[in-house]
Amino acid sequence: MTIPVIIDCDPGIDDVMALTLAFAHPELDIKLITTEAGNQTQEITIHNARTFTSYMKKNIEIARGLDQPFFRKLETADDVHGENGLGNVEFPEPTIQVSNRPAIEAMKETLLSSDEQIILIATGPLTNVGALLLAHPEVKSKIKYISYMGGAAVGGNMSPTAEFNVYVDPHAADIVFRSGVPIVMSGLDVTHKAYVTLEEIKEIEAIGSDFASKVAKMLRFYIYSAKQTAFHAPGFEDQIHLHDLCAVSYVLTPELFEGDDCYVAVEIEGKFTAGTTVIDYAQQTGLPHNAKVLHTVNREKFVEQFIDAVQKMSL
Repeated sequence: MTIPVIIDCDPGIDDVMALTLAFAHPELDIKLITTEAGNQTQEITIHNARTFTSYMKKNIEIARGLDQPFFRKLETADDVHGENGLGNVEFPEPTIQVSNRPAIEAMKETLLSSDEQIILIATGPLTNVGALLLAHPEVKSKIKYISYMGGAAVGGNMSPTAEFNVYVDPHAADIVFRSGVPIVMSGLDVTHKAYVTLEEIKEIEAIGSDFASKVAKMLRFYIYSAKQTAFHAPGFEDQIHLHDLCAVSYVLTPELFEGDDCYVAVEIEGKFTAGTTVIDYAQQTGLPHNAKVLHTVNREKFVEQFIDAVQKMSL
């Protein structure tokens, strides 16, 4: 039995790792890939989605999303992901062309034409998803849930309280969290526990394939660049967090994760807190839960799952 999904991403090193896991599991029926501006500009992220998907020999429609956040100037993470968004690792020119359908239209039509509910995996800012739900609320019943990498209950990486994906477009995130669509939130609370070590990167290198070598190079770049920024949590100098991988891993193996159902609000205007996800753990608002907020992952099985995916895609 397959699981139909749409993947909305902003590749991005960790987005590529998330796509690797998705591509390695045929039980995921990937209906569509859409791209965000986030880790890099839209021009770069859609190019990376096309080159990587082509390299992996996957024939999947890739649709271009919106170029800018709703109301804020785009801030990218090129200092973390490199000028080309992939740690300066190069893939062959893509064979997959950009879809004739814009991302919002492609998402809408894919959802409405489906006979079953689709899981929406989102690993970047929520600009496309927010625009979709705002313009086409009729699709909500077609979304089983949104597996989202973003937000944080305690401590951010763009400000003391805000995580990057939500910070880039808090207005879109606010729309999504208020949409009524179920959300599984893989925020920094769980993704900071979902890391690979230098020793585990050596295991990946030992696979000996061209792809494994590229993965290892991207991860080593990621470790080095993240050390120079707030994206790297203190105490993890020889490790790197595979943030976006959590959103795919949860869909495949929810048993690896633990979390709590909570009400989550997004701060959109605070001078120091814009982009903060406010988690009502104590149920002080009295508002109904709108997200499952993950906080724990079985790291050993998570890493084993990832390395196995690199191995599968190296054959």
